[in-house]
Amino acid sequence: MEAKRYNNIKLAVGIGEGIASFILLLLFVWLGYSLQLEKYLANYIYNSYLLFISFVLVIGIVGSIISFPISYYTGFYLEHKYDLSNQTIWKWIWENFKGLLVSLAIGIPILLLFYFSLNQFGDLWWLPFAIIMFLISVVLSQIFPILIFPIFYKITPIEDVELKDRITKLAQNANLKVENVYKFDMSKNTKKANAAFTGLGKTKRIILGDTLLDGYTTDEIETVIAHELGHFKKKHIIKNIVIGTLSSFLTLFLIALLYKNSLSWFGFESITQVRAIPLLALWSMIIGLLTTPLGNILSRKFEFEADEYAVFETRNPFAFKKTLEKLTDQNLGDKEPHPFVEWFFYSHPSIKNRINAIEKFSVENNLPFTTSSDLNLENAE
Repeated sequence: MEAKRYNNIKLAVGIGEGIASFILLLLFVWLGYSLQLEKYLANYIYNSYLLFISFVLVIGIVGSIISFPISYYTGFYLEHKYDLSNQTIWKWIWENFKGLLVSLAIGIPILLLFYFSLNQFGDLWWLPFAIIMFLISVVLSQIFPILIFPIFYKITPIEDVELKDRITKLAQNANLKVENVYKFDMSKNTKKANAAFTGLGKTKRIILGDTLLDGYTTDEIETVIAHELGHFKKKHIIKNIVIGTLSSFLTLFLIALLYKNSLSWFGFESITQVRAIPLLALWSMIIGLLTTPLGNILSRKFEFEADEYAVFETRNPFAFKKTLEKLTDQNLGDKEPHPFVEWFFYSHPSIKNRINAIEKFSVENNLPFTTSSDLNLENAE
């Protein structure tokens, strides 16, 4: 019940925040405040690019101030209420401040490139910008493990020789060359546990939270790694890049089309008018709402495939089942969300559906889904 309350609160707050953000931004444009802000800034800023950046920053700052109580409630208060956070208030503020600086460092150049595309290519702005975003995403994927992630966490090679040997063997079976396996100090922020496969090319890394290493057996950790390697072996990373690229091109095309055709609704005249830019955000929210469940359906499919790979490679479905159960309990996941909530919002299948799928796959492949000790416990109950 506690896990369901925690997840329902976060879901309700997230939905409410999304609706409120959309309404406030719509009113900002509809009531003429967008025009007033542009005129005010134009009294002091004469360069169109600086005017655009200043306009976006002002909206971002005001939006952050308005949403700060919500961020505090979900990111700090709620995490402490359910005993999931290890942060003090000052550490929470510092981590968010670092995130803001990284976002600005990446976001401002992207905004300038967007406005350049808008001015130079007119109605076809979406095409060069989509190409630019593809290139940026590839670069960010490569530098994330070595430049961005270390800003937030201390990363060190794991020292467990047996675990390293097992992971190396799994990686070889997946035709992946792994230079080293790393751990990061996840516990400085949270009691939750996680692991990930990150990076592209020579920066590919397997990273494990110290909370995972400290609280799970070698067999259990091995199944988690096998799952992450399953994404590589099944070419989910490549598929996500291809699908994501095609999706971004289509999405930007639709946004550009809707943006241009809706200008007259609010008395705007040109796609390059700074006052009209919030319309892009509004259309992005609407299209994002419609495409979210489609992306999650694909993501859940990939997760099921990675689960099957993990079970088949380790030949230990029982350990994987126990790991999923422990992770769900530790991370306070909802074991059985409403079917619609799972379909629309969940990028990963619920623990109930994952275990059912693992059991079915194990039976089909003659793999032991339970151990003798587990069976004895069930009989005793």
